[in-house]
Amino acid sequence: MKHFARRLKVNDNINTDYVISGRYKFKIQDPKELAGHIFEDIDPGFAARIKEGDILIAGDNFGCGSSREQAPQALKMAGFSAVVAKNFARIFYRNAFNIGLLVVECNTDFIDDGDELEIDAVSGKIQNKSKGLLLDIKPVPPVMKKLLEDGGVVEHFKKYGGFKFE
Repeated sequence: MKHFARRLKVNDNINTDYVISGRYKFKIQDPKELAGHIFEDIDPGFAARIKEGDILIAGDNFGCGSSREQAPQALKMAGFSAVVAKNFARIFYRNAFNIGLLVVECNTDFIDDGDELEIDAVSGKIQNKSKGLLLDIKPVPPVMKKLLEDGGVVEHFKKYGGFKFE
């Protein structure tokens, strides 16, 4: 499983309310429309800069706070193929895999806004093609890889009529 993209970067301690403001939680039911409002409170033009397949890069503690389940869904619907951070709030991490969004942990200090990246979750590496660097990622657990392959928990359940991890 490989992901190629340029990346967009945000800072440390980005909570789910920054990803998608709570004021939209009940007003907008369409995930694609919701995606147009990501990071609106900290960078109003952010959503307009995303290209399909981009990789979001963050620092420490990404997805902390209310653990709003719309946050990973909005990121996926906005076009992000993956989120790379130094570490994630555990509920955000699980919610991302539940909907089929790849999240990986890596030292992001050597990745700048606009760098071209290639994530290889199988080999456990990120290649920063812009800088010629090869970065190690924390291994993605096999169960999570299976969920990603199937498109998330719901799609996995539909495919197997229950949970099946072999």
